[in-house]
Amino acid sequence: MESAGVGWIAAIIIGGLAGWLAEQFMKSNMGLLMNIILGIVGAVIANAILGLIGGSLGGWIGYLIAGFIGACILIAVARAVRR
Repeated sequence: MESAGVGWIAAIIIGGLAGWLAEQFMKSNMGLLMNIILGIVGAVIANAILGLIGGSLGGWIGYLIAGFIGACILIAVARAVRR
């Protein structure tokens, strides 16, 4: 997160926003804490995937986009595992 120029407090806020956006997009029902976790973990996963293919997202907007994409991936994986 520090390499993206985002501190811990900002990561929690942006992660919560990214998780909430993913929750709305994927029509899921989760709480605030789960949204924050999904956004932060999703950003880490999305940045790792982007790093494997040679891409990167930086700054607050990049972290938000990566968190949204990663959170959507996590929600989709959780739904696939439940079924």
